[in-house]
Amino acid sequence: MAQTLEFLTRQQATLTSIRGIVHTMKTLSAINASPYEQAAQAIAEYRHTLEQGFAAFAYRTGPLQIAPLQTERAQIRQQLLVVFGSDHGLCGGYNELLAEQVHQYALGLELKHEPVLKHKPQPLTLLCVGAQMNDALQALGLIPKAVLLPPASADGIGRLATELVTRIEAFSQAQGLHSSTVNSTAVGLAFTQRAEHHLRDPHIQALLPLDPSLLARPKRWDSRSLPDYNLPPDTLLSALLRNYLFASIFGAAAEAMVTENAARLALMQQAEQSVDERLEEVKGELNYVRQTDITNELMDVIIGHLE
Repeated sequence: MAQTLEFLTRQQATLTSIRGIVHTMKTLSAINASPYEQAAQAIAEYRHTLEQGFAAFAYRTGPLQIAPLQTERAQIRQQLLVVFGSDHGLCGGYNELLAEQVHQYALGLELKHEPVLKHKPQPLTLLCVGAQMNDALQALGLIPKAVLLPPASADGIGRLATELVTRIEAFSQAQGLHSSTVNSTAVGLAFTQRAEHHLRDPHIQALLPLDPSLLARPKRWDSRSLPDYNLPPDTLLSALLRNYLFASIFGAAAEAMVTENAARLALMQQAEQSVDERLEEVKGELNYVRQTDITNELMDVIIGHLE
């Protein structure tokens, strides 16, 4: 009985310690998600401003002649796919779910979210963000060309986005394409985004070639002041394109980090509930053992007194 009491006491202490760790992880996940969510909202506003810039450019210059995506995609020799994963654990099958989606895409299977991307060019070049995502991709036979470190904080998203823009430009130049050609290379972003009912949704977004509607000339300009610019058209378009790439990558990275912390928060909440339930069971067992031990000692005293 003494060993059982000692065992239950140790188990209670262990569960109490685990609950403290789980509660700390849950708190950190909630705290960490907030800056990433604010960054995602801010970059969405900036991206909207860039879209207005493209519209102003097209209204002032005239619509660019961009071939339809299906025709242009047949001329693309390679495609680059940037996969945003996690470098930390305790977030469920976060990396594995997205890796499976990328694997399906690499096999040319029809994707639920991006029908534009279902006819992929060959071969597929992967850039991976996160060591654990790299492991998940390699387990499915996909070998990334490079593995980048995910942002450690919201301030690091800009660093990552700048590096990826540079790598995309290098990829385009390696194919013998001109960086000023907006429809010259194919680039996609694979990341996990938030879905309804606190779920997460693996998502593949087409980044390049640009959607022709982005450079379509508006029928009317909703302002009394018509747009104008002083820079050479090629210089302005190149700057708009580079900033659009940056904003899109920044937004995908921020959304991926928000979803990762949300997944970890949900998992920690489940773990905390499970630990609490087990802790209550152990407390009940401990109280029962203690009461039984006390009762046995009292009975020994009473029987000894009667004798």
